[in-house]
Amino acid sequence: MYVSAIVVAAGKGRRFGHKASKALVKLNSRPVIAYSLALLNAQPQIREIVVAGNPENIQALRNIISKERIAKAVKVILGGKERRDSVANGLQAISPQADFILIHDAARPFVTKKLVTSVIKEARKSGAAIAAVAVKPTIKKVARSLIVEKTLDRKSLWEAQTPQVFKKDLILKAYKRFKHLEATDDAMLVERLGAKVSVVSGSYSNIKITTPEDLLIAKGIARSWKPI
Repeated sequence: MYVSAIVVAAGKGRRFGHKASKALVKLNSRPVIAYSLALLNAQPQIREIVVAGNPENIQALRNIISKERIAKAVKVILGGKERRDSVANGLQAISPQADFILIHDAARPFVTKKLVTSVIKEARKSGAAIAAVAVKPTIKKVARSLIVEKTLDRKSLWEAQTPQVFKKDLILKAYKRFKHLEATDDAMLVERLGAKVSVVSGSYSNIKITTPEDLLIAKGIARSWKPI
């Protein structure tokens, strides 16, 4: 089995409020992206890593890959304006030998070996699998007028994470058919094909660093985090 990983690191982090790309921000002396790259590089099932950057960070990403000795990062490419554009560019760069595609956000440094293995294993059975966690807060559906329309039943609500793993032909078909559809994650496009997407229990530590507050939380997690 040949698994190609696409790591999305092209975002400039407008909500992050930091001059540097989120992927390059130091998290306890290491760049954020170094955490997931090192783990994916050591994952036996993954045969190659494609990193999608932007014009401002692409050379810095190459430097990090060299310093961290990420041997499987065979390509560092330019991403696009939106996340989906970066994934689309990554899909064009993967090896023809790939059977499955793993997609991961560089801004999620605390992915674990166990989680990656579990999502790949589930995708081999079902064709599409994502990491996700059950929603803990009470969720309200709110109108534009800022009036609560209803309280949603959180028993059926899950927060999607990455990694997300798909059969190559399935994710390529989804991106080709829905190339103009706005999507906040890759599974959404596969769902639109009518394909079933399986959920693997993720981790509440597998946070996405999006705001300055997230970085503070991440620094706390990093002090005791072990990528097992």
